[in-house]
Amino acid sequence: MNVFDKSLSPSAQDPSGNPSWEGSSCLGEAPLERQGFTNRHLSLPIPCRVPPRAMCSGKLQTGLLVAGYFVYLLVGAAVFQALERTAEKQQKMAAAQMKEAFLQNFPHLTVAEMEQFMKNLTEAIQNGVYPVGNESQTENSNWDFSNSFFFAGTVVSTIGYGTLRPKTAGGQIFCVFFALFGIPLNIVFLHRVGKMLSLLCKKLGKFLYEKGMRKKKIKFLTLLFFLVTGILVFLCLPSLFFQITEGWSYSEGIYFAFITLSTIGFGDYVVGKQPGRIYFSYYRTLVAIWILFGLAWIALLFNLLTTVLEDTEKIIVKDLHQIVKVSKDNEESQPRRCWPAHFLPEEEVIPPCAGGDAQKMESLAACSEQTKK
Repeated sequence: MNVFDKSLSPSAQDPSGNPSWEGSSCLGEAPLERQGFTNRHLSLPIPCRVPPRAMCSGKLQTGLLVAGYFVYLLVGAAVFQALERTAEKQQKMAAAQMKEAFLQNFPHLTVAEMEQFMKNLTEAIQNGVYPVGNESQTENSNWDFSNSFFFAGTVVSTIGYGTLRPKTAGGQIFCVFFALFGIPLNIVFLHRVGKMLSLLCKKLGKFLYEKGMRKKKIKFLTLLFFLVTGILVFLCLPSLFFQITEGWSYSEGIYFAFITLSTIGFGDYVVGKQPGRIYFSYYRTLVAIWILFGLAWIALLFNLLTTVLEDTEKIIVKDLHQIVKVSKDNEESQPRRCWPAHFLPEEEVIPPCAGGDAQKMESLAACSEQTKK
């Protein structure tokens, strides 16, 4: 049995009783969770036919949701930039002064002063300050608008690389409330984008069905289209782009793309953080948009894999039950073996002297009866 071969429900039939492609979904349904949204699955039922007015209303709602979502991220990016940029500039100035003092006093530093310098240097790097090269560290900011937008996207998507984080009290408090409302909004946004992706598969399936293709083949082709297109758009092509822009190997780009879209977010590879590399404006903003749409695709992929595993489990359990039932039927159908009387074990004869008084009396009575006979 094919795990993707599920019979059409009554709603998927036309009034004449013939099966129809309307209402069937190639991606299945699953409850909405957080995978990183806790390992993150989306419920994506395919809508049935709706009146044109309702369809226009649905498109309007989708447009308002997308617009509101990006406005929320833009406002969050602006607030993070305003709260954190000044403090970061002060940290970079302090790091530049520390570096200059170290270079001037290097021949005369004591062990304690050297250890303190290493401690300050480590803390500066953890705060995103890299005192390397002759370029002024105060000119380039980790909290420009592009980086702030990227950070806002990692907050609501719960990726959380940890390489860029708010340091001020105001930035930290704002981050709490921004995530409190942003994460649910992100889930709703991904749910709607997932519906759009699933609808594309449905339209492709309907087109193939009208061409006279069989339902099993349609399911296979739509799933293949979903997987191949998603892998190319969200994994293969971005990895090639990261290889050129970041200087990573192609395998490192694939690794970063999957770790990011699955919201694991180790933080060992982060875009736009290579010292000495020049990035074009709004580079990280484009990466953030790729992440947001890629999250919807990866959630659908996890939903599909979950459905496959559940269906496979049902098939295995059904086969095991069938095997057990057949074995029991075979045992019941076989005739029972009857042993001849001379093969049956004889009853043990109790010697007259064995046992207690009661057994001795029974033995004497048996002997007397045999004598009379």
